[in-house]
Amino acid sequence: MLRKLLDRPIAVTMIAVVLVILGIVSSRLLPVSLVPNVDAPYITIQIPAQGVSARQLDETVITPLRQQLIQLSQLVDLRSEAREGSGIIRLTFEQGSDLDYLFIEVNERIDRSISSLPRELDRPKAIKACATDIPAFYINLTVRDERPAEDGDELHPVSDAFSALSRFASQVITKRIEQLPEVAMVDISGCVSPELLVIPDEAKLRQAGIAMGDVESALKKADVALGSLTIRDGEYQYSVKFRSAVSGRSDIENIFLKINGRLFRLKELAQVVEHPRKRQGLVLSDGRSAVSLAVVKQADARMSKLKEELDKQLQQFRNDYPEVEFTVTRDQTELLDYSISNLVNNIVTGALLACFIIFFFMRDVKSPLLVILTIPVTLIISVLVFYLLHISINIISLSGLVLGIGMMVDNSIIVIDNITARWMRGERLTAAVDRGTKEVVTPMLSSVLTTCAVFVPLIFINGMAGALFYDQAMAVAITLFVAYGVAITLLPVYYRWWYARQGAFRPAPWLERFSFDRIVGRYDAVLKWFFRRRWLMWGIYAVSVLGLACLFWDIDKQRLPAMTYSDMLVRIDWNDRISAGENGRRTQALVASLGDRVSQSTIMAGVQQFILSHTEENGVAEATVYLKCRDAADVEPVQEAVRSYLALYAPAARCSFGVSGNVFDMIFAEREAVLTARLRATTGGPADPEQLQQLVGRIRAALPDLPVPPVSLQDDILYVARPEQMALYGVAYGDLITTLRNALNENTLFTITSGDESLPVVIGSNLRNLDELLGNTFIRAADAEIPVGILMRQTVTRDLKSVVAGAEGNYYPLDLAPRAKDIPGIMSVVRECVAQDDHFEVSFSGSYFSNRGMVGQLVGVLVVALLLLFFILAAQFESLVQPWIILSEIVIDLFGALAVLWIFGQTLNLMSMIGLIVVCGIVINDSILKIDTINTLRRQGVALKHAIMEAGRRRLKAIVMTSLTTILAVAPFLARGDMGSDLQFPMSLVIISGMIVGTLVSIFFIPLAYYEIYKPRR
Repeated sequence: MLRKLLDRPIAVTMIAVVLVILGIVSSRLLPVSLVPNVDAPYITIQIPAQGVSARQLDETVITPLRQQLIQLSQLVDLRSEAREGSGIIRLTFEQGSDLDYLFIEVNERIDRSISSLPRELDRPKAIKACATDIPAFYINLTVRDERPAEDGDELHPVSDAFSALSRFASQVITKRIEQLPEVAMVDISGCVSPELLVIPDEAKLRQAGIAMGDVESALKKADVALGSLTIRDGEYQYSVKFRSAVSGRSDIENIFLKINGRLFRLKELAQVVEHPRKRQGLVLSDGRSAVSLAVVKQADARMSKLKEELDKQLQQFRNDYPEVEFTVTRDQTELLDYSISNLVNNIVTGALLACFIIFFFMRDVKSPLLVILTIPVTLIISVLVFYLLHISINIISLSGLVLGIGMMVDNSIIVIDNITARWMRGERLTAAVDRGTKEVVTPMLSSVLTTCAVFVPLIFINGMAGALFYDQAMAVAITLFVAYGVAITLLPVYYRWWYARQGAFRPAPWLERFSFDRIVGRYDAVLKWFFRRRWLMWGIYAVSVLGLACLFWDIDKQRLPAMTYSDMLVRIDWNDRISAGENGRRTQALVASLGDRVSQSTIMAGVQQFILSHTEENGVAEATVYLKCRDAADVEPVQEAVRSYLALYAPAARCSFGVSGNVFDMIFAEREAVLTARLRATTGGPADPEQLQQLVGRIRAALPDLPVPPVSLQDDILYVARPEQMALYGVAYGDLITTLRNALNENTLFTITSGDESLPVVIGSNLRNLDELLGNTFIRAADAEIPVGILMRQTVTRDLKSVVAGAEGNYYPLDLAPRAKDIPGIMSVVRECVAQDDHFEVSFSGSYFSNRGMVGQLVGVLVVALLLLFFILAAQFESLVQPWIILSEIVIDLFGALAVLWIFGQTLNLMSMIGLIVVCGIVINDSILKIDTINTLRRQGVALKHAIMEAGRRRLKAIVMTSLTTILAVAPFLARGDMGSDLQFPMSLVIISGMIVGTLVSIFFIPLAYYEIYKPRR
């Protein structure tokens, strides 16, 4: 078939052009995203319960839900956390589970539990996680030249302009943005919602002899809702509509009340105030009240297109609404563009460096140009296959192209070098092209298969890593097979066509002095020296086996390598009973103290209103702060400044730092501490705070060198009713609760609905503090007004700030951050401390175990990959011995790669492990060619030692060239500075060090091992 293609260069060209055109068209249709679109196997259940304590919420709501959800199929882990006012249950399922079906089943389980939950509780909300749910960016809306509300005005905590902005953002801006085809939804937080507060005039009520209950019942009667009525008039039928008298503030004020035979208007007895509802959280952008919009893109949308369309929309908004300022933060498109542009630049740089090497080794201008031609053709056709297999352009698939580009150049080098060698040995050009290509078709195919074989097991890694790196495995396999096809079809045709007018191969005159013959001569001398000292090579092999085991045990293991960021999220727990407003003021003072190092800040203080779970849940006294630093070098100084400020002004507060919530962080971030001691009460319920404090104190004393966080407690005000006083004055519990709700503005009578906006009507008072609640609040009973302070007493109780539970029941998570080497000893110390306490038992979890589990999975993948390599090599060589010769070099290669990681202070993580697996597939390609050539010479009757030496001479240049091109293709990724490069750095470091060691092993160790196996026996 190849001979026919050589005679039809135009037909081959036309087919290639068609494929290239289709590839270019496909590249414009492929979705571009940061990572592949995969469903995260998580479902989160949010439980709003304003005013409910953590322990009460866990006992009455979360425990019944947990008992229902624990029966779900394919459930891997369940973790619940109850806080004051809210709770959350996180469900983790097996990767590959049908989340759509499980989402339905979770909601069915919630519905079954509704009957056993408190009636006043809103239905728990289930949220299915997806990689594309991470917002592409956030947009903060603020009012220009806003006059802030007066301090201390509890009824009007924000300005009228911001109240109008909240309504405008939710009803206009979000809907306009959601109309863009690239936008899936807009999540919103920071809005204030209005309510009508009716504040009765206590003095006038006393004069008129009117009780508060009379006002309440009269107001409730004004909420008239008439159903659908129809009337027939002969042959006609009409709908009867009734217009309610209550539709706004003025209607409420003009309600008529007939009490004790007298007629009043409500405004004569009470003040009606329209004001924002009580807020549990707020958003501040650069110190100003803001509404934050999280823009979530469609799964198949191109990020660049979304950015372009949204920029146009925002510019239109700025022109139409100049009084509103629109600020874009946490722009994932910048990260995507920067990372992908760097990857593309590195691909181009690596390709050019590879061609530069070929230029000097081949000593010819045409040969490098042929290789340069195959690179874009291979990449474009690969993109076409991406489109057909629905693989997007992302960091993972591009990293596969990075790995593939060095290896696809190898195919071209081997074909060109073999054709040129035959031509130089006197064969005619056509015969040299034909035979030279056919001679390497089989070993090249074997090399491609062995390289792909190490990537295929990556798909079977458990969890998100396996789902994500499916794209990388497919990208490498696609690139290699396309490159193989181009190398054995297009390249020989153009080689023959290009050199058709030359009678023989002639190096370029100015490149003739760059001869490889001297290197071949020195190689012969060194190889003979090693033949005389074969014991040295076996000694190196023994050291490598021992060193590999020691390094694998000693090197630190993490999930991901350290990455460079210029922004961060700061989570602050003030550990104090403060309101959302005070939370915002304290957090703003902290941000203001950071100075010019911070170019942009967004404060999310208290409970947020986002629907999706892309933002961490906050309590009222907690805040999440986004800080954009001017440079990545400012990140650590800013973190230190935050710690110093809190140590000085809020010693009880706690803070932690994280990345800015990108999709990679959502999938791979360490969401758990290095080591968590799960302290469980032997009674099965939540731990007693006093007993827990004593146990943690003993653990802290036993581990003086390790920071052990104190027990997280909070003080609550507890009101205890006095039954004898209530019986004496004839006051019922219901009357007392109603009076307290009125005093705290919590008694909602009814809701006025207009379109998609609701306006609650609340009756209450304008109390300022707890003293007024006890001293200035009265209950009317038996024609007398009884102060509330007489009917109940106030005390303080202390309890856990959050109640955590898992599948095994309630436990207290004691999070520790020791070094990996010290963890076994620390676990023993904690067990001893717990054994001395009859009230607790302990188990352990944390990233220490999950990271080792991940590394264990990758080691299993490596074993499977080696077995696949053995099967492929055994089938190729029809031998069970020669595959062992080839695979024996992997021990030395892995030892060299791990040693370089250890020297450079890198960890054994997901990316470096993938690099080790890649090395196993790449480095043996040189050995495959070497042994295939030795076998061919031996079949021709050449003696064993002479065959080994001759095969070394023939393949040395090709081996050195292919190794250098692979090394140079990934060398640009040794530069760091963005997420894409930081991710590729450990993998590139492993590949480069493994290739250097592997090349030396292939040209020196493999010949000696072959000789030891097949040397003549006496």
